[in-house]
Amino acid sequence: MNEAIDKVRREEQSHNVLLKKTRYLWLKNPENLTIKQNETFGSLKNLRLKTLKAYSIKLALRDFWNQDQHSAEGYLKRWYFWATHSRLNPIIDCAKTIKKHWNGVTNYIKTKISNGILEGTNSLIQAAKG
Repeated sequence: MNEAIDKVRREEQSHNVLLKKTRYLWLKNPENLTIKQNETFGSLKNLRLKTLKAYSIKLALRDFWNQDQHSAEGYLKRWYFWATHSRLNPIIDCAKTIKKHWNGVTNYIKTKISNGILEGTNSLIQAAKG
């Protein structure tokens, strides 16, 4: 999702100088912004920016992980609809990737089990082979 936001920002900054040097602002969560980044964000949040729309979609996806198992799939369906109708191609591509992994994503909410440990072990094995 962060890559998609950065693609939208890069495209938009080519004709909007206010977005220059704001890359890290869009990659962070709002609670992690520095004072300067908060000030910059404050000056941009009332503009009709594609980048801001992409950022809002990112934050909505982040909120998905806090859903309970009964409302999670409905939430993700609404998010997917919003993302795929955003008219932002990088965001649409990201949403389609999530759609390809739909069962795994929704199963995580139900079980709270991921393959992170397996991936970490595999990377250690690959490094040892290396």
